[in-house]
Amino acid sequence: MDIFSIFTLMGGLAFFLYGMIIMSSGLEKIAGGKMEKLLEQLTSNPFKGFLVGAGMTIAIQSSSAVTVMLVGFVNSGIMKLSQTVAIIIGSNVGTTVTSWILSLSGIQSTNFFLRMLKPESFSPLLALAGVIMLMTSRSNFSRRKPVGTFLIGFSILMFGMGLMSSSMAPLANDPNFSHILTLFKNPFLGLMVGLVITMIIQSSAASVGMLQALSLTGSISYMVAAPIIAGQHIGTCITAVLSSIGVNTNAKRVAAVHVAFNVIGAVIFLAIFEIWLHTFEYPLKQMANPFGIAVVHTIFSILAACCLFPFRKALEKISYLVVKDSEEEKEVILDERLLLTPSIAIAQCYKTTAEMAKLTRESLVMSVRQLKQYNPKISEIIEKNEARIDKYQDVLEAFLQKLSGKDLTEEDSNKISQLILSISDFEKIADHSTHIMQIADQMHRKEWVLAPDTVEELKKVVNAVKEVYDITVKAFVYNDLGTAYEVEPFEQIVDDIAYVAKKNHIKRVKREKVHIRRNFAYAEVLNDLERISDHCSNISTGMIQSANASIYKHELKKSLKEEDVSGISQQLEEFKNKYSLQLME
Repeated sequence: MDIFSIFTLMGGLAFFLYGMIIMSSGLEKIAGGKMEKLLEQLTSNPFKGFLVGAGMTIAIQSSSAVTVMLVGFVNSGIMKLSQTVAIIIGSNVGTTVTSWILSLSGIQSTNFFLRMLKPESFSPLLALAGVIMLMTSRSNFSRRKPVGTFLIGFSILMFGMGLMSSSMAPLANDPNFSHILTLFKNPFLGLMVGLVITMIIQSSAASVGMLQALSLTGSISYMVAAPIIAGQHIGTCITAVLSSIGVNTNAKRVAAVHVAFNVIGAVIFLAIFEIWLHTFEYPLKQMANPFGIAVVHTIFSILAACCLFPFRKALEKISYLVVKDSEEEKEVILDERLLLTPSIAIAQCYKTTAEMAKLTRESLVMSVRQLKQYNPKISEIIEKNEARIDKYQDVLEAFLQKLSGKDLTEEDSNKISQLILSISDFEKIADHSTHIMQIADQMHRKEWVLAPDTVEELKKVVNAVKEVYDITVKAFVYNDLGTAYEVEPFEQIVDDIAYVAKKNHIKRVKREKVHIRRNFAYAEVLNDLERISDHCSNISTGMIQSANASIYKHELKKSLKEEDVSGISQQLEEFKNKYSLQLME
């Protein structure tokens, strides 16, 4: 084996890793929001968690990536540490699928159909199909594009596997290499080799692929391969450990669970391996092949899962012993590890925006209450809410900007655009609520008191706006387009109610000769409430526009005003009767 063979080996590894990245990206886009729905359906049922872990790993072809995602989920508060243990165990079983796909390269036959099962036979055809899909995709958001990306990624991966195999072929007849392999008969040394190589390339799938390529030389036995595989499982933990730097305590414990599972699994596997070796030595001395490597890899994962699955709580306790509680925890609104999976990142942005909307409603309710019954402590709470809402906006917008730079589907791209606009509208609603609080502060200082009939009118306007806001948030949180269509008709009624309230106020001012500043104060409150209602309309129309990107916003609002609302006519009538105001003579 000369220097050029080493160059080929390194190039093959590069193609292998790059192909895996492209293939994973394509699979993630094909899955879309399905992984998010899987996580939403996840309960405390550990068997379901195991299946989710295995399924997600099969989908994105990387147990390390799944663990990194779990670190991000726990760090952001999406999941609890206890939920992740079963998923981690499942992901270690799911990762064996890659080795089975790679094992097909070891098929030796002249039969046409058997030869077609070999990846090097069918992967060029997949690459061609993938390129055709990419070239015939009419837009960057075509459904065919992620499928084509996946096929090309798989083909590049298999091409890299072929390069690694060909680069190692000269080793079969190299006596020096055979001598080196005899050193690996020491299980501990073999484990360390597998561990170090996997830590360097940060992919157990690639490390197993290299071992399978090496087995094609016919110079490596199962006695040598088994400890290396155990080391590869420990080495793959490095990615999760690195991802846990700078996260909260529970997120660090996710990485600790991953390490504990693989280390204990390796110890159990090597103990059984040693017993087997001293009892049935002959089978382990046989030369390994890609299929046999896949079998050993699977046995390790299933054995570790079977032994440790009943002791999930023990793994969790080990993580608590390894990672102690921190006195100060840094608040994390959105973890950037979520950027690895755009569909899940977008789902978390919706949840975070919903939290922002909840705070905004609290501010709205408290601010209007200040007009009637002033409390300086409530004003402080509203100001704190405003600061927190501004922080939500800054974090969400920065996160969505980074997310928009990812390779997204058309659906995800539309969702990001809608989210950015909705976040701005929620923040402006909070600003209007804060402005109402400031007016209440001013009225308290100047000892202005609203007349009883003014209070009754204001109460109706406020309650109408709150109801429209609640309908809007319901539509937003549940992504309910049917409810979103209802917001604009209700908002029009609010405009009518606010108009009558303003007219009555002007007449009341003229009649009672109220001070002009006091007059402006009440008028500004009505303007703020009307603007809040308008922003609710913006949020709902943004949702509808996201689902129908070809419709312009102004055209959509116009069509909503002119649209037949017979389906909710009874609710509109009840709303109007409940909050309608009589115009003063």
